[in-house]
Amino acid sequence: MNAPAEPNATPTSTGRAGRRIATAMVLSLLMFVVMWMTALTWVTALLISSGFFLVVVATSAVFDVVATILEAIATVVFAVLAAIAAVVGAILSLFG
Repeated sequence: MNAPAEPNATPTSTGRAGRRIATAMVLSLLMFVVMWMTALTWVTALLISSGFFLVVVATSAVFDVVATILEAIATVVFAVLAAIAAVVGAILSLFG
């Protein structure tokens, strides 16, 4: 008998777009906080970080190199967030 074909493990384009947008949002938020805390007013920092978000999302949709770099950053960012969540979960499980 023939073995069943394994499903394709690559993420769909919708999943990739979601990861790119989420990563760009996290980077924009980080940029906003850093600029706001250091030198700029919150309005100016918000305008600059939203422009950064739009440029990153637009270029990642057009250029494969930018999309690949953003996917690599997404992997690192989400791994760090998962580690933080695991540590917080472990600390909270001590009290629960």
